[in-house]
Amino acid sequence: MLIDAIRRREWIWALFIFVGFGFSALFYYFAVYRAAPSATRGFELPGAHDRRRIKQLQAQIHHLDKAHHHSQLGDIYFQHGKLQMAERCYRAALERDALDIDTRAHLGQCLLRQKRLAEARPLLEGVIAENPKHDYGYSLMATAEMLTALGEKEAALRLWKQVTETHCYPRAKVQLAELYLTDNQADLTRTELKEVIADDVHAPTFQRKRDRIWVRRAKAMLRKLE
Repeated sequence: MLIDAIRRREWIWALFIFVGFGFSALFYYFAVYRAAPSATRGFELPGAHDRRRIKQLQAQIHHLDKAHHHSQLGDIYFQHGKLQMAERCYRAALERDALDIDTRAHLGQCLLRQKRLAEARPLLEGVIAENPKHDYGYSLMATAEMLTALGEKEAALRLWKQVTETHCYPRAKVQLAELYLTDNQADLTRTELKEVIADDVHAPTFQRKRDRIWVRRAKAMLRKLE
């Protein structure tokens, strides 16, 4: 837990664990470590998810076997970083409703997090062609991340700009800044990073917790530029 806290730059937690040993480490495990699965940290789907819903959805699937129940269960598994289980749920949902845009988008994101870019591409591109604003821009961000990973920088840059024109997501601004940096556009990079840090100060607590991985990334990049 101490190593994990240091890696996440949770310096106060690291101090507590170092001083308090077992009790602090146990509290950190439940409060921070287990609450933020590494596979999807910083890449959440929009909306809230609750583990207590799992049994309820499993019962509904057993009795009703509806596509949207499979898809909702997949969202919970995705949120908890259980990507293979999420994928199975999404595919089960598509077997029952192949046209559902939410399921197609979330399966695309699930495959993207597993680095299965070729499989994710047609799903994500199909979704944003149908509705560029889907999931409040989250599907567009996922597509931009996929294009960045594939090395299609110009196409990715165009999508990141499209996202930041209507949203202030740190996830989008930081990754846009990283692309600017690869083109040696230091001024544009600084502008995006400073906006992330400035917005974070005024953000509500739940949002700051959700976006802290991106804010830290922004601060680290800005330090290297100065």
